[in-house]
Amino acid sequence: MTPPPGTPPPPPPLAGGRGGADALRPLLDTVLDALRSGAAERAGPLPAGGPAAVTARVTDALGDVLPTRGAGDHEALRTLVHTLAAGAADPADPLCAAHLHCPPLAVAVAADLAAAALNPSMDSWDQAPAASTLEALLTRALAAEYYDTPHPDALVTTGGTEANQLALLLARERHGPRLTVVHGASAHHSVPRSAWLLGLPPTVTVPTPAGVLDPARLAEALTRLDGPILVTATAGTTDAGLIDPLEPLADLCRHHGADLHVDAAYGGLLRLSPHHRHQLTGLSRAQSITLDLHKLGWQPVAAGLLAVPDTRLLAPLGHQADYLNATDDTEAGLPDLLGRSLRTTRRPDILKIAVTLRSLGRDGLARLIDGTCAAAHHLAELLDAHPGFELHAHPTISTVLFRPTPMDDEQLAGLRRTLLLDGAAVLGRATADGRLWLKATLLNPHTTAGDLDTLVTLLEGSAHR
Repeated sequence: MTPPPGTPPPPPPLAGGRGGADALRPLLDTVLDALRSGAAERAGPLPAGGPAAVTARVTDALGDVLPTRGAGDHEALRTLVHTLAAGAADPADPLCAAHLHCPPLAVAVAADLAAAALNPSMDSWDQAPAASTLEALLTRALAAEYYDTPHPDALVTTGGTEANQLALLLARERHGPRLTVVHGASAHHSVPRSAWLLGLPPTVTVPTPAGVLDPARLAEALTRLDGPILVTATAGTTDAGLIDPLEPLADLCRHHGADLHVDAAYGGLLRLSPHHRHQLTGLSRAQSITLDLHKLGWQPVAAGLLAVPDTRLLAPLGHQADYLNATDDTEAGLPDLLGRSLRTTRRPDILKIAVTLRSLGRDGLARLIDGTCAAAHHLAELLDAHPGFELHAHPTISTVLFRPTPMDDEQLAGLRRTLLLDGAAVLGRATADGRLWLKATLLNPHTTAGDLDTLVTLLEGSAHR
């Protein structure tokens, strides 16, 4: 039946509910086609032309940001998803290896679609009944991978920055506002920034000339300090992927009565690999551990955790808002979710992690980790054997620092930018031993020896143009 003239159109279809799947199916075809065509247009790890060219293409495609009359679902998706894909830095391309920016597993992305369609909000049970149970089961099980204690627990975070901030907050609540945070010069920038945000005294930075916290230097620093102390160690530095000597550092903390937090955002998942878990000896002695599954766990952003050995350590985060966790509801058995995060509304990011763990299992994830680390070692061997390159050191995890020779720092920085602007390769930069180095962070489990040969050949040609 044709509606009378002037009748407003019906509301757009929703993703959830009984008809949600049917509404999504044709739109997914459009999205997948646009992803494919956008990647084909880009034809490399990065769009060519630099910021000005990308801005011009996006501006042209977007047109009127808020048009009077809409173009319709399929046109909007086709145009903007294509534009985004064509202008993306694609971590699934083997020559995109600058940052701790992983290509997500297809199964995790599919799970994330389901989470978006159902749209649970993880701040009260009546908004997320099944998701809250899934999160409780998964966080405890993942924390138990690191702590052999009766009641280990973990909070879901947006990543390492939020997890580090929570770790410092919990330490402040244990010890008071005079808490001094001590960290190595190679620690993540979120550590001193979190101390500033929390109103703590300025952090104490211990020099790390070898890239890791030296127990002797840390002992000197601890001897000079009074009052409560939190030492923050790192298992996987952002610059070189190095792991601090966790066991000796834990011994020092025990001797001086200091708490230990370990930022294992990069390296924490090595725990799942029988070949690499020995590098994390001493990790379980920390009062808190930062983990990121959107690095060596191949999850879409965001997928972070803060693990603790006992759920009671999370008690300071308890908070009451009557419309979300009324006392009588909690006493009647409705789970209280508000103390599980500093955020109120938050996505069920645990779903994609749970699906990935069920799909791959411990062995499957270990194979991905081992293969990725092996690729980094292979790249290091190629560069070490090549007369046109200097290798900084063989990788601890999957980060390789190197530089073409002969080349000064200014030339090296220019080479990296040229590769970016040409859309040829995405490599990072790091300063070590007083010099600038190119950084390849390998997180793509599909990277082959041939891909690494291609990268070396590209660099060889670009460095000697």
